[in-house]
Amino acid sequence: MSFPYMEAVVGFMILMYLFETYLDLRQHAALKLPTLPRTLEGVISQENFEKSRAYSIDKSHFHFVHECVTILIDSAILFFGILPWFWKKSGNFLPLVGLNEENEILHTLSFLAGVTIWSQITDLPFTLYSTFVIEARHGFNKQTIWLFIRDLIKGMCLAILLGPPIVSAIIWIVQKGGPYLAIYLWAFMFVLSLVMMTIYPVLIAPLFNKFTPLPDGELRLKIEKLASSLKFPLKKLFVVDGSTRSSHSNAYMYGFFKNKRIVLYDTLIQQCKNDEEIVAVIAHELGHWKLNHTMYSFIAVQILTFLQFGGYTLVRNSTDLFRSFGFDTQPVLIGLIIFQHTVIPLQHLVSFALNLVSRSFEFQADAFAKKLGYGSALRAGLVKLQEENLSAMNTDPWYSAYHYSHPPLVERLAALDEADKKEQ
Repeated sequence: MSFPYMEAVVGFMILMYLFETYLDLRQHAALKLPTLPRTLEGVISQENFEKSRAYSIDKSHFHFVHECVTILIDSAILFFGILPWFWKKSGNFLPLVGLNEENEILHTLSFLAGVTIWSQITDLPFTLYSTFVIEARHGFNKQTIWLFIRDLIKGMCLAILLGPPIVSAIIWIVQKGGPYLAIYLWAFMFVLSLVMMTIYPVLIAPLFNKFTPLPDGELRLKIEKLASSLKFPLKKLFVVDGSTRSSHSNAYMYGFFKNKRIVLYDTLIQQCKNDEEIVAVIAHELGHWKLNHTMYSFIAVQILTFLQFGGYTLVRNSTDLFRSFGFDTQPVLIGLIIFQHTVIPLQHLVSFALNLVSRSFEFQADAFAKKLGYGSALRAGLVKLQEENLSAMNTDPWYSAYHYSHPPLVERLAALDEADKKEQ
């Protein structure tokens, strides 16, 4: 008797749902607390705290519903054999349009087209409610329904343009890879990631947002001076029109080697009236670069990708594994999907470990900015971003440890205060 892989996967999915729901309940209770954490008393206004609390509770209620519907759909798809049924139907569709259903690449693309349509149908109500009800209710959504539809159409067009050649290449590599399959798959994904990191900010991102050079002035001079002092090879400094979609704010950097770029959201500039606060946020981001956090993260992702492909090569020919999920054949894409489901326990552990590392990096980047003399400005900037984004003020320690890649504001301010005490 073969091992019941599918039942084990569904069982673990439900267990993880129950565990994460328990954490969500703990977080929900923390969000409902009527008072600020002691560290934030006198720092965050009561008015902004009440707004943040209402926003966070609304998102929490929405999250409970969304996660419940998701686990029901995902479990049903696996348990009732909908996945193999849909694979068979997507193959039957090909002769109707004059294509060969024995061609695995065409069969896979037909399957993915159907899955994409299904995903859009099931996700769209939640996306619309999140954007046009919750985000709008709390003053964040700036999108019109036309802009939303336009973005949706652009995203689907990109998927149609980029998806088929990538999927076809993966299937061909698996079919021809032989004993070095894991190496070939990893090499392909490595090159693909470099290409996407290169073309996304230049060709794809401008399809959705407008990027303009930061105007000459005090802010630009301060950022360029900071970058120069750290020998950061800043080539371009942009402002992105994030305000066309949301009033949430952010800043990021990208680029390879000597071609680095920094992007500021226009909302960040609008919200932080003090240039020093913005420069302090940039100092934090440059700290990640100076301390090699970006490189370490990239290397970690490459190692994990290689290990995943190595694991896939070990199970891809397991007849019992495919049969457990209702498949008589062993398609490449289905093998990848099944493998991803079977390693869910490891994925959760790895995700937790990466979050711990990421949180450590955030503290280090804060300390780096403080060492440059931006301690007070960084503190003010973090508080401003927390207030303007209405981020949760009260967080459950278990929930944040499991989910958050960035430490809560309370912990970051406490770390900055502790550094001040040590200096004194």
